[in-house]
Amino acid sequence: MHKTLITNWNNYPEIEAEVNFYSIGSEKKASFQLGEFIPRGNGRSYGDASLGEKVYSSLRHNKILRFNKEDGLFIAQSGILFSEILKVITPNGWFLPVTPGTKFITLGGAIAANVHGKNHHIDGSISRYIQFLDLLLANGEIIRCDRNQNSSIFFATIGGLGLSGIIVSAGIQLKKIESTHISQLQLKAQNLSEILDLFDQYSYYTYSVAWIDCLKKGKQFGRSILMLGEHSKENEVQNKKEVLIPHDNKAINVPFTFPEFVLNDFTIKWFNKLYYNKNIKSRKELQSHYDPFFYPLDSILNWNRIYGKRGFIQYQFVLPKEAGKKYLEKILKRITDKGWGSFLAVLKMFGPEDEGYLSFPMEGYTLALDFPIRNGLFQFLDELDKLVKEAGGRIYLTKDARMSSQMLKDTYPNLKEFQDVIREINPEKKFQSLLSKRLELI
Repeated sequence: MHKTLITNWNNYPEIEAEVNFYSIGSEKKASFQLGEFIPRGNGRSYGDASLGEKVYSSLRHNKILRFNKEDGLFIAQSGILFSEILKVITPNGWFLPVTPGTKFITLGGAIAANVHGKNHHIDGSISRYIQFLDLLLANGEIIRCDRNQNSSIFFATIGGLGLSGIIVSAGIQLKKIESTHISQLQLKAQNLSEILDLFDQYSYYTYSVAWIDCLKKGKQFGRSILMLGEHSKENEVQNKKEVLIPHDNKAINVPFTFPEFVLNDFTIKWFNKLYYNKNIKSRKELQSHYDPFFYPLDSILNWNRIYGKRGFIQYQFVLPKEAGKKYLEKILKRITDKGWGSFLAVLKMFGPEDEGYLSFPMEGYTLALDFPIRNGLFQFLDELDKLVKEAGGRIYLTKDARMSSQMLKDTYPNLKEFQDVIREINPEKKFQSLLSKRLELI
C-alpha cells in the first residue's frame, strides 16, 4: 500500500502513513483488513490524536441522512464538514449548537474531540446536543449509542479521540436562529484583572471570547479585548435580503511556508500592539455575519504555513475558577519573562464539566496559545504543565503533541472508566494513534 506524508493542522509531527477510505457497506470488511489504525477526519486537530501508521479517512463518508426543518434534528454521516452543514441549515433558520474556531472539521471529528466554543459557559460542549451515534466496533459490529443504550460506550466515544471505534453517523440537535448575523460588543481591558472581571460582568452573553496580549508587562500585563455576541434578531438586520444567508467561500491563500525568521518575538509584539489598538474606543458595538465572528481565520487558507517548516504547538489548558486568576498570572508571567509570545492567544470562560470520560472542560478559564516550535519549547511547556497540574487543571488532548503520560494520569480523573470500556470493546487495541501510544492511553 502506498504511503504518504500526513500531519495535522499545526504541522507537527509529520509522519508517513497508509491512508485508506471507506464507503457505506464496506466498513466491516475494511476494519478487519486494516489491522491497527486510527479514524481520521479533515486533519484540523493539533498534535497527534488522529495520526498513525495507518489511518482510516471519513471524508468520502459525508452524506446528509435527514434534516428535519421543523424540529432541527440533523442526521449525517461522520465525514461531513461543519462548513457543508452550515450551507444547508442556515438558510432554514438553524445553526450549530456548538462550534470551535474553524468550520472545516468533520462531524465525527467534532464528536471525537468533544469540541467546545465561545458559548461553553452557557451551552456546554457539543456532546450535550448529540442525540445518538452509530459506531463501528473493532469486531465489525455497528451499534447505536446514546445516553440510554450502550451509554458507557457513548461516554467513551464523545471526546474519546477515535479509540472506541469509527463513528459512522450521528444525530445532532440544532439551534434555532432568526438571522445569520451576530450582534457584537467589544470591550478593551487594561490588564488581566480587568478582563476576568469583564467575563463575570458579562457572563449572561451567549458568546464570549477574549484575545490576550501575552507579552505586555507592567500595568498593562494581560491587556485584552473581550468579544461578546448574540444571534441577531430578524428585525435587527438592515438588509432584509441578507437575513438568512450562509457563508461564502471567499478566502485569501498563504501560498508557501514562511521562513522561520518572519514570525519572531519582535513581529509578535508589533502584531499585539496593532491588534489591541485597532479599537480606538474602549467599547465598540457592531454587527457582522457569523463567519468572521466564529471563524476569523477560515478566511486565510493555509494560515498554518505562517509558522514555518517546523510547525507549532497549540497549548491549551483549563484552570478551575477558584485558582484561575492566581495561576493565569503565574503562567502568563512565565511567558512574558521568557519572551515567547503567541499572537493567537485566546481566553474563554468554561461552565461545568461535560459528559464523557475524557472531558476536558471544567468550570473556570481556558487559554489557548500558539508557540512556533523552537529549541527548548517542549521543556518550557513541561514547566507550564506543572503549574497547570498544581492549579488542578488539565491539557486539552485534542491539541496535545508532547504531554507526558503521567500528566494525563494525574489530571484526568475518569481515565480508568474510559480504559475499562476500551478494554471491553477494543481488546486487541485495533484503534490506536500516536497519541494513545505516547500517553499509554489504552
